[in-house]
Amino acid sequence: MPTLPGVLEIILGILVLFGGGELFVAGSVALSLLLGIPQLVIGLTVVSLGTSAPELFVSVLSTLQGDADLAVSNVVGSNIFNILVVLGASAAVMPLRVKSRLVRRDVPLLLAVSMAVWGMASAGRLTWQAGLALLFAMVANVVWEMRTASEEPPEADGDDPEERATPLVAALKLAGGLGLLVLGSQLLVRGATSAAVALGVSQTVIGLTIVAAGTSMPELVTSLVAAYRGQADLAIGNVVGSNLLNQVVILGLCGVLSGGRGLAVDPVMVSRDLPIMVATTLACLPIFWTNGVITRLEGWILIGLYGLYLLEQVLVATSGGAVVDTFRFVVLVALLPLLLVFLVWQALRWRKLRRVMAMPAGD
Repeated sequence: MPTLPGVLEIILGILVLFGGGELFVAGSVALSLLLGIPQLVIGLTVVSLGTSAPELFVSVLSTLQGDADLAVSNVVGSNIFNILVVLGASAAVMPLRVKSRLVRRDVPLLLAVSMAVWGMASAGRLTWQAGLALLFAMVANVVWEMRTASEEPPEADGDDPEERATPLVAALKLAGGLGLLVLGSQLLVRGATSAAVALGVSQTVIGLTIVAAGTSMPELVTSLVAAYRGQADLAIGNVVGSNLLNQVVILGLCGVLSGGRGLAVDPVMVSRDLPIMVATTLACLPIFWTNGVITRLEGWILIGLYGLYLLEQVLVATSGGAVVDTFRFVVLVALLPLLLVFLVWQALRWRKLRRVMAMPAGD
């Protein structure tokens, strides 16, 4: 049974995360207003860098301690969690309107990076050269985001006056929120890990699920708070930006720190979890095309898909191969094709409706 201190750490970690998420979102919105930078760009850069700090801390420390499996599984599991749970839960709270630049540039970029990481790791090792290439991609992306910030219109002047702040107050909110997010993540991961060990769950499952979900709590809380406050750009940009930075910054840095030996990647990760990470990113495109809105239904679908992913992890850890094979067959042959048909149909339906609405009345 989980120990009482572990349970208390989980509860306290969640409470600290919620406070930190509110403070961090307030600071990021104030910063965007002060600098005249669109919230989408803030979400893709500043907020994403901040909320990825727990993943960075856990993966770098694991790499230095020689635990490459945890370093990689934390990033891969966090990316899957971010899209399926963070984005899904945010849409379930409030339907999220998608800006065209996400479909046109940012999600395809994330998909390309995810596929590149999968390819780099396909040999079972992420070399230091691959890590260096990922870090270079990070620098290029940040420069690109800053240069293209002027293409996005500044936020309207009708914002809540309480969201405006002096530069010092905005910086203090960002720093204080980030500190609480990191502290809350550490408490949650430590408590959840001790509880998982007490329940006899393997380290691999812990890395892909509990540790990954724990280090993704800042993204979850920040995006939920942003969605509740009506800051859809921040909620979506945080997810896309965090997933991008998790790969180019964290995996890149871990690859470089691994030195000549490279960062070992579990073959199961290459054949199962990395493809799932790519597939969840690919699934964003038809969802984002549906009238430019991620609906509550689509949000719940994403959460349901993560439930299937968790169930597969549990079956692998506790059941025989026949049960796992049957489950995978049902999901791959029956559920996922039906879901894909539904999403494509809905996207085409909304596009046709928009064309009809855009036609002149006399046609």
